Formats: sequence, structure tokens, C-alpha cells
Amino acid sequence: MTAPNFTRTVLGVPRIGPRRELKRAIEGYWKGSITRAELASTAAGLRRDEWDRLVSAGLDSVPTNTFSYYDQMLDTAELLGALPPRVAGIEDPLDRYFAAARGTAEVAPLEMTKWFDTNYHYLVPEIGPETAFALHPEKVLGDLEEATTQGVPARPVIVGPLTFLALAKPVDGAGEPLSRLDEILPLYRDLLARLAARGAQWVQIDEPVLVTEAGLSLAGDAARVYGELSSAADRPSILVATYFGSPGPSLEALAGTAIEAVAVDLVTDLAAVDAVAAVPALQDKLLLAGVVDGRNVWRTDLASASATLGTLSGSAGALAVSTSCSLLHVPYTVGAETAPEPAGAEGVRAWLAFAEEKIDEVVVLARALTEGRPVVAAEFGRSAAVRAARSADPRLNDATVRDRLTALRATGTGRTAAADRAVVQRDRLDLPLLPTTTIGSYPQTGAIRIARADLRAGRIDEAEYVRRMQSEIADVVALQEELGIDVLVHGEPERNDMVQYFAERLDGFLATENGWVQSYGTRCVRPPILYGDVHRADPMTVSWITYAQTLTERPVKGMLTGPVTILAWSFVRDDQSLAETADQVALAIRDETVDLERAGVQIIQVDEPALRELLPLRAADRSAYLAWATGAFRLSTSGVADGTQIHTHLCYSEFGDVIGAIADLDADVTSIEAARSRMEILGDLDRAGFANQVGPGVYDIHSPRVPAQEEIESSLRAALDAVPAQRLWVNPDCGLKTRGQQETVAALRNLVAAAKAVRATL
Repeated sequence: MTAPNFTRTVLGVPRIGPRRELKRAIEGYWKGSITRAELASTAAGLRRDEWDRLVSAGLDSVPTNTFSYYDQMLDTAELLGALPPRVAGIEDPLDRYFAAARGTAEVAPLEMTKWFDTNYHYLVPEIGPETAFALHPEKVLGDLEEATTQGVPARPVIVGPLTFLALAKPVDGAGEPLSRLDEILPLYRDLLARLAARGAQWVQIDEPVLVTEAGLSLAGDAARVYGELSSAADRPSILVATYFGSPGPSLEALAGTAIEAVAVDLVTDLAAVDAVAAVPALQDKLLLAGVVDGRNVWRTDLASASATLGTLSGSAGALAVSTSCSLLHVPYTVGAETAPEPAGAEGVRAWLAFAEEKIDEVVVLARALTEGRPVVAAEFGRSAAVRAARSADPRLNDATVRDRLTALRATGTGRTAAADRAVVQRDRLDLPLLPTTTIGSYPQTGAIRIARADLRAGRIDEAEYVRRMQSEIADVVALQEELGIDVLVHGEPERNDMVQYFAERLDGFLATENGWVQSYGTRCVRPPILYGDVHRADPMTVSWITYAQTLTERPVKGMLTGPVTILAWSFVRDDQSLAETADQVALAIRDETVDLERAGVQIIQVDEPALRELLPLRAADRSAYLAWATGAFRLSTSGVADGTQIHTHLCYSEFGDVIGAIADLDADVTSIEAARSRMEILGDLDRAGFANQVGPGVYDIHSPRVPAQEEIESSLRAALDAVPAQRLWVNPDCGLKTRGQQETVAALRNLVAAAKAVRATL
């Protein structure tokens, strides 16, 4: 039962493929262009290559079962027999799995929300009265067999029972999922026995829920769960991994059981170092010290991390070096960035470490710990030189930006009362009841992608690229007019990503070529790197929006991304507070809103889908965050006149904890995800006294299914129970960039028809 300790590892790895090979294979399978066998072959090759890299780098324990065709929480639901009953009729297991993930024409998918405070989205398991848990360990055991056949020192990784149930959703009148804990514990015991029988020496059980506010009350459950699992006679050695913060009282609870190891994030919360030292029971455990940041991209300060390891050396029975969390949240390697750095960002890549570089840092720190600093003196010297160069760089301290912010803060960033603004805007815009609109993006056609590739390759010049994008805009405007949508958008054909587009046009950001990370399923993004003070040199969107407005008499929304979302979906600098960085970005967005208004744009949407995402996991830290986050939004939107209508958009999060903050944004219109959650958000908004206009999403764009007109009408009537018609808008949940043209047109046709039908009854 007690396996040999290891000294260097990571808690998880990227899985989409260095060149998004898995994304393309899965989407090819969905389209029918590749077979199941070809998909399986691609997946097996990616697993094999990743394990080879980890072993070659020098890790003496390698995480397995971190691969997923879609999402690790969905994998756990399948492992425990907890897929929703509505997919049970799909005979093929893989197609059943994908139906739960993304839906079909007949089946609604699982709800999707953010994984703690990251930009990764997980699928929310549904636990109902009919959920009958049963173990289906084929995937976990299959990964283990593949790895051991390759000679890999495999450590299977599974989501723990507390995290799985705490993040699941009760449905059909069921009680809280955590009340079902005793039903799944025997399945975990059975799984541990099967893993041991297949040769696993270690198993990693992830319990990040223990670092959250809810986790503060789970210490007793943690002691009971891991006391029971560790008492099994036939099992691998157990590592319980916590991350995204300090485990608080659960650390002592875990240390009091017979588990062999605990992983602690020592990057997110530096107080965790003192917490570890205060738990004597760790003296007979292996402690995985997460001193290499698994979520951000800056090179580790090796001297500081080594000092932390030295401080901890007497606090546990043994010490291993690890990342703070899985490397799922960072790109594969800086080595994939082969193009010259753009003007203004020269030298920044030397400051960066992606997954492969972080693995090397883990190994260097482990060697310093076990063999002594002199054997890795060169690596420590390079680390110190990089940090010195970065801290002295003048791009990190722009006096012009900082002086403007100081002046604006002194004069205030509020607008006149929302009710007064609404009167002015109603007269100016003259919109019908239940006005229809879309969130921003329209399907990215093949022609758009070809034009973008041609521009990058030099086959066309900028003028030809603009002509092609204007042609796409004209098509989207004509489509919306034909459908009868009331407030139009330009479709965003020129934008590869809603954050990257702006980052490429703002000083202080570096965009990557191949820095892909998984957002959900096959959706990948390239988060830009915010390395210095932020400044907008020129307008970024005005020419596109004003061109679209020349094509129609209906209002066209200006489309911007808000400061909090730009921060959340970027890798941000770690040398100043997030609040200061947010205000710098807000100042740039404010300049853009003012220029749009001057150009005659009457409606400006500043999207903040990530407002909930950055909410601290502990309640004590939340009020300060919400104050600067809402303040940054108001800074970005308060430079315009009362007659200019400000919209914002929020999506794919649980918003209950930030309802008050949504009101504090003081947007004139807030569109918000509601389709998958069946309008639940509206009751929360109503109880919070939210009085501005709102557009609850009536069409789930993350599923290929086309909602029927009757279904949308039903959603609108439910919405009218909570929101008066004078304040209600009709829109999809999110942008339409990832959807196909045919399904988009069909769904929007039904949306407009539903709005007209309900409008006629008012």
C-alpha cells in the first residue's frame, strides 16, 4: 500500500495537442470526416507523446487520466454512472458522452460554467432522484494500462468525491448532491482496488473545492471521506491535491487520515506556507509543494521558490516539487513562438514560461532540493538575470497613463441616474417592446478564415483584407434586416478573438502565435500576455462599426470587451495589483467609447462575461474585488452622454454571488446567459432589486440544436413573470461565432418570430 516517494511532478498537463490536434480530430468526428478509429488513434498519440515528454524531462511520477475528449467533470460523471437520463437512450457510449457535452437536435446538453476562478469551463453534472451511481472505470484503467506499457511511472488522476458532488447540480426536486456522498464512496473504494490490481502505486484525487468558501465547512467531511478511503487494505498510495488557494482547516483534517500525500498551492496564497508549518501531522506525509505557478506564464523566481522549499523542509516527512495546479491552464511551450516579436514588445518572451518550461523549472528546483544549489547554479543565474531585466523595463511604468488615471479618479466616474438615462434613450432609439438583438459575433465563415490566412501570409494587402471584411459585414447586416432584428451588430468578422483583437491594438500586450489553451471542449483560445502599462494609441473599432451603420437605418451596436474580461482572459502581470491593471485597461476602453459616440454610434456594448469568473474563492476577499471590478467598468463607460445606451453581456457562470455587482455596473441593458439554467437568474436579479433593462438569453448557442419558436416563447413568458416588458430584451445567450450558418439563421428566425408573437399579446 505504501509506495516509494517521488520528488518532482506536475498536477496535470495540457491535453488539446500542441497544434490543437485533438480539437481538429473531434470536430472531424462530429462532421463524419474521420472515423472513430482515427479519432482514437490521434488521442492515443497525444497521450503517448505527452508521457514521453514528462519522462524525458525527468519527472519521477507522471499524471495519467488527465486526457479528456471534452471535460474532466463530464468524465467523472461517466465514471460514476451519473450522465443525465435524457442521454440514456443513445446506445453508443461515445456519442452518448458527446450528447451530454454539447446536445443534439433532440437532447439538451448539461449546463456549463467556470472551473473555480479560471477561464476553463466545466460541464455541471446533474444529480436527480433517479440518478443511480455505478462504477464505469474503463477510461481510467485504460489510460493506466497504456502508460505502464510504455514504462511510465503512472499516477492516475481523478476528481474527488467532495469536489464532484459540491459542483454538481440537483435536478427534479432532488436534495443537495453532497447528501449522496455515502453512495459514491464505495465506488471510489472499488476504483482504488482496481487501480492497485493494475499496478498503480499512486493515485491523485483532486479536491480543489476544499480551498473555497464552501470548502471551509467540508473539513469534517474530508476527514471522514479520506479516513474511509485510506483505511482500505487494497489500494495505491493516495495523494489528495488541493489548488487555487490554501485548503485552510481541511489541511489538518487530511493530515489526520492515513493518506500518504497532500498537494498544496503555494503560489496563489502565500499564507499557505505558514499553514503547512502549523500542521504537525504532516510529519509522516509527502508534501507536494506547488511553488511553480500553473496558471500564469511568468518565469519562476527560482531563488524565491527554493527559499520556500527550504522553509518547508522540516514541515513534512518528505518534500516533492510540483506546480501549483494542473498545467491545463497554460500553453504548451514558448518554443512554438517562432515569429519575431512585434514592435514594442521586444524581449518579453525571455520573461515567459509555458508548460514545458515550467516542467523544466520543477526539475531544476527538485535538483536544487535533493542535490544542492551548485548543480543548477547556471539555471538560477539565468532566472535572476531575467527578473532583473524585467523589473527595470520602462514599459512597466508609463507616467502618462498613471497621471491620467489619477486625474479621472479625482473627478469621479459615475453617470446620471439610470431612470433618467432610460427616458432620453427611449425617445432617441424608438424601439418596440421586447427589442431583439444578438450578442456580437456571427459565424466565422471559411471566407473569413481564408482572408485572415492570406493577410498573414502576405498574399493580400491590408486594403484587400478590409474589402473582404466589409463584404462579410454587409452580408451580416443584410441577414439581420431580412430576419427583422431590431438592434444590429456588425458580426465581428475582423476579430479572431474578443480579447486578442483588442490586445493586438493596445500597448502593453503581447499576442502569441501558438499559445493555445483549452476554454471548453474543442474551443481553444490564445490568451494575450499583459506585460506592461496599457495605452490605446489609435481607435480600434470605429471604422468597422461606422461602416456597418452606413448600410442600415437600424441602430448598430459598437462592440467592445470590458476591462475585467480582458484581464480574466489574458495572462496578466504579477508585479502590480489587478485593480491597477484593470483601471489602465478601462482607460483605453473609455477612449474607444468616446470615439464611437463622436462617430454617431448610439448603442455601445461593453462585454463583461468574466465578471463572476475572477470572484475570489473566499468570501473575505470578495468585496474588495467587486469594488475595483465594477469601478473599472464604470470608468470605461462613463465618458459618454446620457443618450448613448450602454449594454453589457455576461455568460456561463453562476451569478448568484455577484448579483449586486451586476447592478453596480450600472449598464443600461444587461444581456445574460439564461437558456441552460432555464431563466433562474431572473429571480435572483428581481430579488436583488435590479431595475435596469435585461436581456436573458433564450437560445443556447453552445449547442448545435435549433430551439423551436414555441420553446423560445415559453422562455420569454417565464422571463415576463420576473421582468416587466418595458425592461425586457430578446437575445441569444452569447455570440454566434462558433455556430454554423444554417443553424444560426434557423434559430434567429425562430427567436424573432417568438418575440413578435409574445409582443402581440402585450
